[in-house]
Amino acid sequence: MLRKTWQSNVRRCEKVVTMLNLRKKILVAIDGSPQSDKAAEEAVRMASGNQSQFKSRVYAMLVLPNAPTSTYTDFVPKVPVTESEKWDELRRRIFYVVEKCALENDVPLEMIVEYGEPGDKLIEFAKREQVDVVVIGSSGKGFIQRRLKGSVSHRVSNGAHCSVYIVRG
Repeated sequence: MLRKTWQSNVRRCEKVVTMLNLRKKILVAIDGSPQSDKAAEEAVRMASGNQSQFKSRVYAMLVLPNAPTSTYTDFVPKVPVTESEKWDELRRRIFYVVEKCALENDVPLEMIVEYGEPGDKLIEFAKREQVDVVVIGSSGKGFIQRRLKGSVSHRVSNGAHCSVYIVRG
């Protein structure tokens, strides 16, 4: 009796393992910092570890702060950073690590740039696209800064409907 139960548990575990190899949607938060570069490497490593016929996809998301609104005293409104001359070079530098890792490991990559509050935008995108896991770097802020401003990784881990993988720097 004990042997039969053990064998059925092994079969059940084998089914779970094969289910884990299905295609995954992985969202990684990018901001150009060393922590986000490390998170990007982890996200690509997770996606490349999938040996099934269905490839995992990585979504690299950069969330820029909302553009300041113009007031009547402004004669020339500021253009958003994504419409400036230096944007292409800046985008290349910010997404360099995730692009390089995804290309080397043959992982499909989609790069997204949004405006708004980073935590909210990441949670919203993860829900809308039915992401399986969010990979985010830990900011390493001190106690006081974390209390005053809050932490994006903390906000995402509390608000996301899916798993959140926090990469420590």
